[in-house]
Amino acid sequence: MLQYPGFNPIAFELGPFSVFGHELGPLSVHWYGIMYLIGFAAAWLLARYRAKRPGSTWKAADVDDVVFYAMLGVILGGRIGYVLFYGMEFWARDPWYPLKITEGGMSFHGGLLGVIVAMIVFARRQRRALGDIFDFTVPLPGIGFFTGRLGNFINGELWGKPTTVPWGFNVNGEVRHASQLYEAFFEGLLLFAVMWWFTSKPRPRWAPAGLFMLYYGVVRFGIEFVRLPDQHIGYLFGGWFTMGMLLSLPMIAVGVALLVYAYRRGQPSGNLAVAQ
Repeated sequence: MLQYPGFNPIAFELGPFSVFGHELGPLSVHWYGIMYLIGFAAAWLLARYRAKRPGSTWKAADVDDVVFYAMLGVILGGRIGYVLFYGMEFWARDPWYPLKITEGGMSFHGGLLGVIVAMIVFARRQRRALGDIFDFTVPLPGIGFFTGRLGNFINGELWGKPTTVPWGFNVNGEVRHASQLYEAFFEGLLLFAVMWWFTSKPRPRWAPAGLFMLYYGVVRFGIEFVRLPDQHIGYLFGGWFTMGMLLSLPMIAVGVALLVYAYRRGQPSGNLAVAQ
């Protein structure tokens, strides 16, 4: 058994500040926000590195633009998705709840939908094939998933079920699965390694996107078995089926469909100008 140390979610404070003589107090910088910044910075650096590969059709300016669009998609989609998937009860009581970002979290599945919309807009503006954009970007968020789940661990949130395994964490007198760390590894580091390796060689258009959807959907569905659902939602049915599982099933189906489509059609990726 491991003892959870109880981290301070605030990394540091700036200030206090005052505006026109009105004291605003200090600005608290949270570890969770820092983890998001690290994730976005890692995605930008990795994309810049990939854009330099021989034959790449991506320029540095393209990378800057696509990362900016992705950031908007993650932040807006993640928050909106959390409210729609997990926070409708709170929204019904408080019409300003969606704007109260300190009173609720971010949804991965909402962030994914937000990124999909953002990439559609980017594809139209850049006149690029949508499949190429997804295939180029799917290796990038793994580090961000890793750091984001570390942020959840630091915040002491999203704990798993009670357990007797020796690597469980003692949290307020009860030993629980550290489902945040499971997700950090399997949905973060391992996902990054798999997608970076898979996209290091030419693949049919839509194949990387399909593998990403299938991998994440399967892993998230599995981890939900040891992760506790949101208290105000609970299990949807059967005492085991969660909202996370429900939202992961379409990812699995879309992932399989994209892989079958990609390899049957065998269309070369437009991300590399060299012969494939």
